[in-house]
Amino acid sequence: FSISSAGPVNLSIYDVSGKLVTTLIDRRVAGGRHTVRWNGTNSSGSEMASGIYFYRLRTPAETITRKMILLR
Repeated sequence: FSISSAGPVNLSIYDVSGKLVTTLIDRRVAGGRHTVRWNGTNSSGSEMASGIYFYRLRTPAETITRKMILLR
């Protein structure tokens, strides 16, 4: 993801029912381009099943929600 200036960022993963799986980022980050990898686990460290998940990226400027597929 890319943000134009420093600010608070939240990047969370949800299952198809809308339940929060894990939060990857919930802090202030510097402006610029960033890369984040999800290791396919929930907030307790348990592996999630293959399937469809959604990520939601929230910045001061926008909120983006996209679908992704986890394949094991």
